[in-house]
Amino acid sequence: MCHVIVTCRSMLWTLLSIVAAFSELIAFMSTDWLVGFPRTPGETYRPTLGIYGRCIRLPQLRRGVLCGPYAVHFTEIASRFWQATSIFLAAGILLLSAVAFISVFTMCFQSIMKKSIFNVCGLLQAIAGLFLILGLMLYPAGWGSDKVQGYCGLDASAYQLGLCSMGWAFYTALGGTVLTFICAVFSAQAEIATSSDKVQEEIEEGKSLICLL
Repeated sequence: MCHVIVTCRSMLWTLLSIVAAFSELIAFMSTDWLVGFPRTPGETYRPTLGIYGRCIRLPQLRRGVLCGPYAVHFTEIASRFWQATSIFLAAGILLLSAVAFISVFTMCFQSIMKKSIFNVCGLLQAIAGLFLILGLMLYPAGWGSDKVQGYCGLDASAYQLGLCSMGWAFYTALGGTVLTFICAVFSAQAEIATSSDKVQEEIEEGKSLICLL
């Protein structure tokens, strides 16, 4: 018999897990990792550069701004450091997406192969967090590439931004990484909440829907 168990801590962990996965995915797909300098004097528009995409102003276009991938193939990504960043971020996002999907079903299933599903998910989130940290640490090492110098000036080099500034996507990825570790730690509290004595009492009373604060 499936017992639907909902507690504040388990629901909060589920919501935070979904937010962490989406924030990392949105950041990875965004072009707003670096904000470049204006191309012409007096221009206010600043082009942006992502890990594999970019946004630039083209006067001949009706909308003026063209956004899309600059790298069609993996090997065309600006530098090997950014290629490594892409691999680590993608691996972390894949794990976070799997946990976010599984977390929705933790209301009905609290264990898998006699192991707490919360603890398993917490371990996966911790591993994902390590992948994300590695990716974010390698990312600034690629600032010396020709592609980045085209957006940030010739003064740009590894861990030196030149004329660029950090975009919101980097901070979103950083915040998502912190949230990932928070979720990994908080998964233990979700497991405790769904296996408490009060929950067991509700199960023994024959209730199939258990909601606790």
